[in-house]
Amino acid sequence: MTTYALRAAVPALALLAAATVGAASPALATTGAAAAPAAVRQAALRVMPLGDSITWGVGSSTGNGYRGPLFGTLGGEGYVPDFVGSGRGGTMTDPDNEGHSGWRIDQIAGIADAELAAYEPNVVTLMIGTNDLNQNYQVPTAPDRLHALVDRITADDPGATVLLADLIVSTAPAVVQAEPAYNTAVAQIVQSEQAAGKHVSYVDMGALTSSDLADSLHPNDTGYQKMADAWNKGVQAADAAGWIQQPPAVTGPVPSGIAGKCLDVNGGSSTNGTAVQIWTCNSTPAQSWTEATDGTLRAVGKCLDATANGTTNGTPVEVWDCNGGGNQQWQPYNGGFRNPVSGRCLDDPNRSTTDGTHLVLWDCNGGANQQWTVG
Repeated sequence: MTTYALRAAVPALALLAAATVGAASPALATTGAAAAPAAVRQAALRVMPLGDSITWGVGSSTGNGYRGPLFGTLGGEGYVPDFVGSGRGGTMTDPDNEGHSGWRIDQIAGIADAELAAYEPNVVTLMIGTNDLNQNYQVPTAPDRLHALVDRITADDPGATVLLADLIVSTAPAVVQAEPAYNTAVAQIVQSEQAAGKHVSYVDMGALTSSDLADSLHPNDTGYQKMADAWNKGVQAADAAGWIQQPPAVTGPVPSGIAGKCLDVNGGSSTNGTAVQIWTCNSTPAQSWTEATDGTLRAVGKCLDATANGTTNGTPVEVWDCNGGGNQQWQPYNGGFRNPVSGRCLDDPNRSTTDGTHLVLWDCNGGANQQWTVG
């Protein structure tokens, strides 16, 4: 067991505090200036929000927690954010996350391997440990469990950047007592991970005060906005350091926001011009899609294609030989896919539930008929 001692002043931790996100690495120390917005950042962001009920968004008026304002800020800065996870919570149009109410570090560790393999994020926002402290669950060894969890994440997904946050302020007596030592340990874990050459960065949540709480444990909307700002600084610093890599290709079915329906190639045919449709999910090759690193969506050896380079509402989509055309580009957008040339989204017309309904381009609206999740 590693001993994490609370100390009043540690030179290395002073350097952590000096950086915008608290990184011990000089490469992540910033001047505090905001990065200039870009039309589209070079690397897409496949973000897995990972943690407990604070990640889920308990205490926020929308249920989005920090995820909603963070998603909006990243998009405004020119990133193409795609939040991923097995849960969907809140009113935001991309509500995917791995926030689990009441969970401790050991419980998050129990699902980490499977969820990381399924979604392969290139950024993980991790804050966990509040329930360990609040439940008085083996508190002295909580930092060791956290360190092991971070090691597991970096082993499972070596290309990912892990943004590790300390715990926010709390008024719950058990948390108030144990939190200072725990948060010191969080910073020391980041130092250890960086010394081992891993892309793990410290995100300081010290801007939140008790006035930013909805209850003894969870932030209110103001608190969640402050959390989003802190996470965003972490992303900016990691990106400036060259840590954020293009997310890997992911292959699997693409379920629709319409329950029980999946993205499907008609008859599983690889003939150019074959319609792409919705169909009851059935795990056949006709429903196995790859979200490739070149911005294409591929199935049956072909690319998802807006017919005849169409850009208008109602343009049908099909499969066609991959040719690098703009009509075969698809960006994650608001929980679905947008063709950047047309500015329109992959759409199930009129929210149809009828098998064989031909999919089209349509103005992006965040509806369930425009929700598509790979994997």
